[in-house]
Order: sequence, then structure tokens, then C-alpha cells
Amino acid sequence: MKTFKKIVFWSLVGFAIIQFIPIDRVNKPVNHAVNFVDVKKTPQKIRDLIKGACYDCHSNETVYPKYAFIAPISWSLKSHVNEGRERLNFSIWGTYNKELKENMLSRAAESVQNRMMPMPGYIPYHKEANLSDAERKLIGSYFEEMLKNKTY
Repeated sequence: MKTFKKIVFWSLVGFAIIQFIPIDRVNKPVNHAVNFVDVKKTPQKIRDLIKGACYDCHSNETVYPKYAFIAPISWSLKSHVNEGRERLNFSIWGTYNKELKENMLSRAAESVQNRMMPMPGYIPYHKEANLSDAERKLIGSYFEEMLKNKTY
């Protein structure tokens, strides 16, 4: 029992100490001249769906929830956001070349329609990201229409 108490005590001390290891939660400023929904003049309904389901990980408009301030959860969350922004950042859409835009839109449409995005673990904590089949089809169709007309 004495050993168990030591393990619990030092685990709590370690947990308390790691809370002092900060992560960068500052978003870069958004330039509306290159931001996807602004540049593409996205219809309001689709804009709301994309912002609600995609922008936390795929833009510089991340809204960090309260649990993002608790290590080690914060580290994992920041890693997901960084990875999401590397794959597709809607906030810098206008800076991508045509080939990259085409590839990103194609993958985004496929990911949304095949329920790979938003990530299943994200949905329970973000009701706006729980897209219905019709909403998924709407976003996918919007991206596919852009691909078909080469208006990306």
C-alpha cells in the first residue's frame, strides 16, 4: 500500500508539473483576400458548415476548447491542428497553386463524403461538426463542382 501511495503521489506531482509546459495557441492573422470562404464567395449555408466542421483544424481560426489547456491533451490537440493546417489551410487558400488546390479539394470532398473528416473523435465534443449525410453531400458537391469547373 505504501508503494501505491508513492506512485499516486508522484504521478500527481508529474501531472501538475507538465501543466507548466506551454503550447502555442495563438492563431496567425487571417487575410480575407486569400481565405477560402471569402475568396470563393461561399454561400452562407456551406460557409457555416465548412467553418463549423473544418476550420478548427484546417485554418488560422482555431477556437481552442477548455480541455485544450490541460496537458497532455493540449499537446495532442496542437499536434492535430498543426497536421491539419499542413494538409490544408483554408486561411491561406489563395496562396496555393492550382495543382495543390485541385488535389486538396479532391481529397477534402472524398474525406467528407466518406466520413473520414471531421475526425470521429472530434465530433462528440463539437456538435456543429456532426454533419448529416445531406450536409456531407452538400459540401462534397460544392467542392466537386469547383473541381469540375476548375474554379478553385
